[in-house]
Amino acid sequence: MTEEAAQELGPIDYVVLEWPDKQPNGEAIPYLIDLVDRGVIRIIDLAFVMKDEDGSITQIELDQLGADFEVFDGVSTDLISTDDVSEAASVLQPGTAAAIIVYENAWAAGFAAALRRNGGQMVSAGRIPMDEFLETLDAAEA
Repeated sequence: MTEEAAQELGPIDYVVLEWPDKQPNGEAIPYLIDLVDRGVIRIIDLAFVMKDEDGSITQIELDQLGADFEVFDGVSTDLISTDDVSEAASVLQPGTAAAIIVYENAWAAGFAAALRRNGGQMVSAGRIPMDEFLETLDAAEA
């Protein structure tokens, strides 16, 4: 990727999504595809893993997940390394499956590029856990 092209990227994030006691069933795939189709995000890389009861980690190939997941064939860029998989798996409970998704926040690309062109930069970002957010809303309404 050229430096010029990199300057036009939106913020890059990752998520680790866990499914207890089973593999994902594909129900969320249409929603993820919708985000991509609408230009909200761009998937850069993804990987699927299982954490066995003994704590061992196994990477799951797309063809092991079923036909619904074929839509992701060719999406992987190998950006997610073995070390990344191990680190992500460290937060998983034994007996779970997970998806690791690296994505660009394409919705913010223009804003981020303009910020960079003006010498600005993002110096911090975070996420508020949904339970904490809902508790705060409930408290504010009380």
